[in-house]
Amino acid sequence: MIAPITVKDFADQLGVSVSTVITKLIGLGVMANQNQSIDEDTCILLADELGVEIDIEEPKLDESIEEEYGLLKKDKERDLKTRPPVVTVMGHVDHGKTSLLDSIKKTHVTQSEAGGITQHIGAYTVNLAGKKITFLDTPGHEAFTSMRLRGAQTTDIAVLVVAADDGVMPQTLEAISHARSAEVPIIVAITKIDKPEANPERVKQELMNENLLAEEWGGDTIVVGVSSKTGEGIDELLEMILLVAEMRELKANPNRRAIGTIIEANLDKAKGPMATILIKNGTLRFGDSIVSGVCSGRIRAMQDDKGKQVKKAGPSMPVVVLGLNEVPNAGDTIYAVNDDKTAKAIADKNAEITREKRLSQTTKISLDNLFEKISEEDVKELNIVVKADVKGSVEALNQSLLKLSTDEVKISIIHSGVGGINESDVTLASASNAIVIGFNVRPNINAIELAKAEDVEIRTYRVIYEIINDIEQAAKGMLDPDIVEEILGRCEIRQTFKLPNNQMVAGVYVLNGKILRNSKVKVLRDDVVIHEGDIASLKRFKDDTKELATGFEGGLVIDGFNDIKEGDLLESYILKEVKRA
Repeated sequence: MIAPITVKDFADQLGVSVSTVITKLIGLGVMANQNQSIDEDTCILLADELGVEIDIEEPKLDESIEEEYGLLKKDKERDLKTRPPVVTVMGHVDHGKTSLLDSIKKTHVTQSEAGGITQHIGAYTVNLAGKKITFLDTPGHEAFTSMRLRGAQTTDIAVLVVAADDGVMPQTLEAISHARSAEVPIIVAITKIDKPEANPERVKQELMNENLLAEEWGGDTIVVGVSSKTGEGIDELLEMILLVAEMRELKANPNRRAIGTIIEANLDKAKGPMATILIKNGTLRFGDSIVSGVCSGRIRAMQDDKGKQVKKAGPSMPVVVLGLNEVPNAGDTIYAVNDDKTAKAIADKNAEITREKRLSQTTKISLDNLFEKISEEDVKELNIVVKADVKGSVEALNQSLLKLSTDEVKISIIHSGVGGINESDVTLASASNAIVIGFNVRPNINAIELAKAEDVEIRTYRVIYEIINDIEQAAKGMLDPDIVEEILGRCEIRQTFKLPNNQMVAGVYVLNGKILRNSKVKVLRDDVVIHEGDIASLKRFKDDTKELATGFEGGLVIDGFNDIKEGDLLESYILKEVKRA
């Protein structure tokens, strides 16, 4: 007999009735139904009560699914070819990681991020003198520790960003730990050297305390001073990356089925599940059958980091793929397999293993934990439903919130998922006496109405540390007065017009509430917030107006934002200072 085992299987193996086993369990003080698991100690006690001798066997280590389907076959040395290095940029919040990448790839990610903090992992390929480098841009805030660690594990070289005017900070130390645990070389980029208060020598001194001794001081750590504003040191940094990559002799076999890592994944309302993949080995081709965890499918479209459609992707290349039947987990491995049938078989087997693990975790009963469960009844529980725009954010939020549990208050995530807040989320929260947390997403109209009727609190955020701060303070009962949003109404963009000055005008229809001229506005696409700003002008026909009521049509211009589309929703709101309970 192998333990843990369900009550029913235990009864079957001993040839006694389930009711007899349950009666004996009750006598031992264990309340369990036939589908719950019992541990080794309980099995031995039960057998003793029933007057039967049993042998507890060690569970056999099954061959992994990857080995069973030949997904991990080793490559011959002669088939290996040099591949581009994968570089992770790590460091403390506000030290200029995204600005450094902007300077390298000549784009402007920072402007679209709330508070200038990178919220999702992105992958970009840059060329330097015909040689390629792939960058992973990991989030800056400490709440995304799990994502940053995952970034380090998929990388070949870590670039540690430290601001010359600030020095080594707590998240800098985290980044060093993650790079070391992934056993990757660290190159230090001291940013903001153009600032008058910059002190690179002090930074080197602080790094020396963390056993990162600069080469010019007799150590083996490459340290490069850079300025994202002036471009100074950028080329030297890239050359150092290529030099370290050359010394590491990074190789892969492009002539085999692809193995990659899911960098990010989200659900697009029009296109379905989308996954950003970094190819680790082999070549991924359009039409390949793929599997990742419990998700499987066939590649229907593949884009590179510039948004261009591609037919194949080789080692160290990041691509976005369409065709999976579900949103995969960020950080999971993805495999290209022979055909759809194999992909589905692997996914089904993974689903079965996941289900068994979940059942054993959630229903496992033992004599050891029975008393603990009784003693935990005095613990207050704060139930939370978490919704976010992408899978990586969901994972990071869950881990960060669970860490906030105290002796007095236990934080419990009863549900988490990708996408806007809907009626089922509110229903679940109502039944479980939970609050709903939305990160970069909004509730739809039906969810708002249901939340009011069921008295369910929905809180939405754009910056992750505000969520953690609020929950932490709420758990301590110390919420301060705060600025909150009062939603006035929603309207739908029915048409768009371009003015001679290139400003976009939204022809809108008010769905509910009212739109005020002096209110703020959120632009929602598939219930995900893509912009927040002010209303520049509001018109009813050709006349300026102070407000548009429900059922009325009008024209609206959003200050400094033109990326509007038909079907987008606009949410009008004002900010009010209130005391929070």
